[in-house]
Amino acid sequence: MVGYALWRFVLLRDVLAFRRMWWLFLSGFVEPVFYLFSIGIGLGALVQDVTTDQGMVVSYAAFVAPAMLAASAMNGAIADPTYNFFAKLKFSKTYDTMLATPARPWDIAIGEIMWSLIRGGVYSAIFFGVALAMGFVRSWWAVLALPACILIGAAFAGVGMWATTYMRSWKDFEFITLAIQPMFLFSATFFPLAVYPEALQWLVKIMPLYHGVEIQRGLLLGDVHWGLVGSAFYLFALCGVGLWAASRRISALLLT
Repeated sequence: MVGYALWRFVLLRDVLAFRRMWWLFLSGFVEPVFYLFSIGIGLGALVQDVTTDQGMVVSYAAFVAPAMLAASAMNGAIADPTYNFFAKLKFSKTYDTMLATPARPWDIAIGEIMWSLIRGGVYSAIFFGVALAMGFVRSWWAVLALPACILIGAAFAGVGMWATTYMRSWKDFEFITLAIQPMFLFSATFFPLAVYPEALQWLVKIMPLYHGVEIQRGLLLGDVHWGLVGSAFYLFALCGVGLWAASRRISALLLT
């Protein structure tokens, strides 16, 4: 029974390590806020109204704001299970020490992902406050926006940690950037899916951020439909597969 709770100590270690580096939290939500002001509001003055894929007509800024909220969740959740996790795994050997205790690889994976979700939740909550103050929250469904951010972060954290277990050096993190940046730009973030060529729409639909954007856009604008349930299951499945695979890889790397 004790073993099931040991992930809490992994989480506590991260909390104590970051208590003097609170300023790092600024980095995750500042970028989406800048995008919101520069593109959503600046470009929005030229674009005016946008018709969503569900047929709702909204201002361009209101269209972009939910996507930036999803991006905040992604940014907050991706750093710790990738860059920080790699440093602890390969250089500081933090996890070798942890596994000398009754902790298991599963505890390490859960603890690190829980910390990334806290960080992503903070980013998302701050950005949500900005969007609310600017009038971009148009529905009571938005009360589910922050739980949805946790789900988005969990999907990216699980898959990110799994991918990081295969990294050999810091140079390999170029692949993370190669995946994240196009996903941020083309996951129906700034334009409706309908404007993409039909041959590329299927590629957009398999991007995790696209599903996160769809969920947040539906909740903040009140455009709720059954497709959002499918997007939620997609993200939940990614989280489960990533967490399971990451724990197995940690076990293979540290216990063999």
